[in-house]
Amino acid sequence: WFMVLRRQTFAGHTLSLIGFPGAAGAILIGLSPAFGYFGFCLAAGVIIAMASPPVGSALYSEESAVIGSVQAFSLACGFLFVNLYHGDLNGLTNLLFGSFLGITNGQVVSLLAVALPALVALGLIARPLLFASVDPEVAAAAGIPVRLLAVVFLLLLGVAAAEASQITGSLLVFALLVLPPATAQVITGRPLLGIGLSVLLGLAVTWAGLVMAYYTPYPTGAFITTLSFAAYVAARGIRVLNARTSKEPASMREAMT
Repeated sequence: WFMVLRRQTFAGHTLSLIGFPGAAGAILIGLSPAFGYFGFCLAAGVIIAMASPPVGSALYSEESAVIGSVQAFSLACGFLFVNLYHGDLNGLTNLLFGSFLGITNGQVVSLLAVALPALVALGLIARPLLFASVDPEVAAAAGIPVRLLAVVFLLLLGVAAAEASQITGSLLVFALLVLPPATAQVITGRPLLGIGLSVLLGLAVTWAGLVMAYYTPYPTGAFITTLSFAAYVAARGIRVLNARTSKEPASMREAMT
């Protein structure tokens, strides 16, 4: 939700894709893919945060160039690691497209151990982060460490991307990072309600996609992404209709007066 609010979806996309070369590199040297996921995502988060201009500055548009450079280099590394790896490539395919039905109890426990501290950290910085996201210049003038918050937030975003990529794959995780919170922000502008709604939407489309994939021969990711996009389009359509209907009575009153 904060990623969409801060207009850092490109950064989220890059952090999602960076999990792929990280995991491929870890497999190449004989380590668990989890080390590659978290190592690459966290390192990329720090690089993007430190190399990008502050949010709201005149040079903020340069962030896209920094992120694009990091993304291009990481993808090149990923393809290199895949070519250097001479083992079974089915596991590497799962790095991109995920394996919802191959989740182990150990993965659930490890992800929970990482998710809880990340949620606590996000809760601690939520209020100043919201202020810095809405009006960074005023927040900086008020003494809020805007730059430090940007680094911490991208680290937490990297943790979230690394966690989800181990199950969803590097390609699908971006859809879950963007579409549910984007839909929630269309529906409501209240922060707490929007965050809760984005979580519920993410859970709903994921479970619905799993059920649909169970009864059909098509992949889970296609259903989850399609349902997420459909929810976003529906929310935008309802918002446009509501705006038009609210303008009609006002125009009628003006005509009568």
